[in-house]
Amino acid sequence: RAEAPALPGGRGLVVVANPGSGQRTGQRPDRAAEVHAVLPEAEVVVCDGSDREPLGEALEAAAERARELGGALGVVGGDGTVNAAATVAVRHGLPLAVLPGGTANHFAYDLGIESFAEAARAVQSGEAVAVDLARFRTGPHREGRYFLNTFSVGVYPELVRIREHWAGRIGAWPAGVLAAWEVLRSAEPISVRIGGERHSVWLLFVGNCQYRGLGFAPVRRHDLADGVLDVRVVHGGRLARTRLLAAALMGTPRRSPVLGEARLPRLRIGGLGDTAAVAYDGEVAMSGGELTLEKEREALTVYRLLPD
Repeated sequence: RAEAPALPGGRGLVVVANPGSGQRTGQRPDRAAEVHAVLPEAEVVVCDGSDREPLGEALEAAAERARELGGALGVVGGDGTVNAAATVAVRHGLPLAVLPGGTANHFAYDLGIESFAEAARAVQSGEAVAVDLARFRTGPHREGRYFLNTFSVGVYPELVRIREHWAGRIGAWPAGVLAAWEVLRSAEPISVRIGGERHSVWLLFVGNCQYRGLGFAPVRRHDLADGVLDVRVVHGGRLARTRLLAAALMGTPRRSPVLGEARLPRLRIGGLGDTAAVAYDGEVAMSGGELTLEKEREALTVYRLLPD
C-alpha cells in the first residue's frame, strides 16, 4: 500500500488523454466526456501526441498543475502513453491514475484496473499501491528510460503482435504456436553479449517483475513489486528453430534446451551496435551499444482498489 490523496469527484486530478490510443479506425472517442462521466471534477487535457501537441509537454504542464492543486496526475491511453506519464509522475513525486484507453492495456490490467469506473473509485477513496519500475540505461552517465512492462531485443514484438491478433479467434495456446511458427521460420538470430558472454539469440525478453506463462512470450503478472527482472532468452544455433517449434507444439517450452531463464535485479547487455533497435512498452529506441537494465523498487505510486 502507498499514500495517495483521496480526490472526491476527481477534484485535484489532472488527466492527460490521448484520443488516438486504441483507436485504429472510425471516429475517435470523446475522452474528456468519458473521464467526466466517472470523475466530474477532474481537469482533462486532450493531447494527440503530434508535433503540434507534444505528449511530453502536456504531461509536464499537467503535473505542475496537479502539484499546485495537491492532487495527482492521470492518464488515458495505452502502454506507451502510460509509460510517458509514469516517467513524469515519478519526476514530480505525484501518484498516477491510469485509465485504460489503449489496445492491450497490459500495465493497467496487471494492476487490476480494467475500466474507467474502477480507476475512478480508487482515486476517490485514495486507495493506492507502490509498484516497481525498470530502467534501461545506455552508458554510465545517461538518465535512461523506464519500462513498465517489457523490454526486448529481436523478434519478440512481432511474436506478440501475431499472437494477440489470433488469440481471440483461435485461443491463446494455438495463437502462440502460430506466432512461433510465423516468426521463427523467417527470422535469423542476432549476436549479443549478455552478462559479458557472447550469445546468438532469436530474442531476449526482459519483464518488469515476474510474468506468468511458460516460454518466451509470457502473458500476465501477479505481483508488480517483486524486485526482479524476468529474463528469458531464446538461443540460436544448430536445430534451435526445430527444437523450439516442437516445444511450442507440445506445450513444454520451459523444458526446451534453447530457452534460458533467470530472475535478476540487474542485467548488462552489449554487442548490439549503436543502431540496433530495442522495444519497450510498445515503443522503439536505438540501443546505443551497451545497455544496463535495473530495477527501481516501489518507485511509482498508482491508484488501484485494495482488497477488503
